[in-house]
Amino acid sequence: MSVARTIQETANDNAAQAAPAQEQTAAAPQPTPPPVSQPMPAWKMALYMASSVLFFLTQGLGMNLVTANIYQLQGSFSATTTEISWLSAAYMAPYASFAIALFKIRTQYGLRRFAEFSIICFVIASILNLLVTDLHSAIVIRAVSGMAAAPLSTIGFLYMLEAFPPAKKLSLGLSLALMSTLFSAPLARIISPSLIDLGGWSALYTFEMALALIALPVIYILPLTAPPRAKVIQSLDILSYLLLAIGFGCLAVFLTLGRLYWWLEVPWLGLVLAVAIGALTLMCLIEIPRKNPMIDLAWMLSGPNLRMAGVLLLFRFVSSEQSTTSANFYQQLGLLNDQTVHLYGIILLASLAGGLFCSFLMLTKYVETAHFLALVLIASGAWLDSQATSLTRPEQMYFSQAMVAAGAAMFLPPVMSKGFGAVLAKGMQYVVNFLVIFLFTQSIGSLFASAVLGTFVTIREKFHSNALVEHILLTNPIVAQRVQQLAGAYGKVITDKTLLNAEGLSLLSQQVTREAYILAYNDAFYVIFIASLIGLAILLLHQAFDRLIRPLLPEPEPAMQS
Repeated sequence: MSVARTIQETANDNAAQAAPAQEQTAAAPQPTPPPVSQPMPAWKMALYMASSVLFFLTQGLGMNLVTANIYQLQGSFSATTTEISWLSAAYMAPYASFAIALFKIRTQYGLRRFAEFSIICFVIASILNLLVTDLHSAIVIRAVSGMAAAPLSTIGFLYMLEAFPPAKKLSLGLSLALMSTLFSAPLARIISPSLIDLGGWSALYTFEMALALIALPVIYILPLTAPPRAKVIQSLDILSYLLLAIGFGCLAVFLTLGRLYWWLEVPWLGLVLAVAIGALTLMCLIEIPRKNPMIDLAWMLSGPNLRMAGVLLLFRFVSSEQSTTSANFYQQLGLLNDQTVHLYGIILLASLAGGLFCSFLMLTKYVETAHFLALVLIASGAWLDSQATSLTRPEQMYFSQAMVAAGAAMFLPPVMSKGFGAVLAKGMQYVVNFLVIFLFTQSIGSLFASAVLGTFVTIREKFHSNALVEHILLTNPIVAQRVQQLAGAYGKVITDKTLLNAEGLSLLSQQVTREAYILAYNDAFYVIFIASLIGLAILLLHQAFDRLIRPLLPEPEPAMQS
């Protein structure tokens, strides 16, 4: 996500070109010399944009192919769902913080060297995935893949921004880049059934390796504009980053696996959380007294940054309606990826439409409108999904999920553009601080939202199960008839009437559990609907304050200039 260096260097070049022109005009009415940089041809812009999408897909599919096939991979590794989830935890542990180190590494050692080394590392990591023999080796290699994939998202942003002039980098370029990050999740579920049929885990990561090999020559054929190098890494930065990486990594493991092992059931979860808190506390104690800290905590905890962090966390919470909650709902209904291909195709198209419309708004004065439209769409989709039943199928959720996908594509670009603009106005040394806010709210925030909603669904399922079981009495003629109907399937193989009734009760219990889970997911969809409405109300109140009340407040006195 660290794209600000390219933006800042381009802005500095433009400023350097504009300043002599202004002085020359003031001295004599001479014509302004033409700018040195020429606009990129349309065909070359298309190549850079296509390359950006390729990098985003290469990185995103590597992350989402496992998430989309948790249940299908159990057979390949002879593991439970909880054990397979270690693959996601191992990937996210280094990925959650690695972009912070990469920003400084790229600044000090050069963009060209950074890009070449990054894509080679990712190709090697993709090849290592093909050497997996068991779950333990897969977990280790997934951790390596998480580190290798982190630079690709940065390279994807840089290639998208390279295609646009400086005036449109933070508007059109950033919007299209963020839109491209949304394609890999639905695409992973679209292509997974065919890949799984071809060869399971090996087929999934043969495809990833193929994408990596296609992306490899792009780095050499289409170079990026390299900003000048600068020595920005200090000795204490290394220690601070290691503590930050340990803290974020332990939080990622805790949030990914907490609801599966259950929060208070296994002691090692508490130890992981304690290590995370201790590492982050030590990092803060090191950074606070430094004159040139890697992370300026005072600036990060200022009012505007806390508001921005709140908006980003809200986005992660409401967008999880589609990324995790609805996906788990389909699995609870017994729907596999091959039965939801058309649904995710519609989600992919809706993300594209929402992203393109947001890109249009970013070029107008109605940028803030994207927030309101996004929350309205997500709230509407979540409310429609909260009416689901056990007979609901993907066809009934096409419209609601398309609204959620379009809303998710429209929400983030205005926030990111405003945040980057404020950071660049403050100075390049604050880019790392912005990255900490963004990565914490998006990586850790996404895991936190999934953990909270997953825990909520589990608790509500127990509540609904208890409520439904109270009415399951064999003295009720309807219940007795239902048990008899379910037991009839085993009537030809089980002659003992007691065992036959027991089988009927077991099948009825499974149906009750399924209905309880459906009611629990409906509750989760409704909570997301309420959260979207609350966010919408807060945004409206904030806009009303800025337009109606703030102009009436006295202007602050200008600072004295010497």
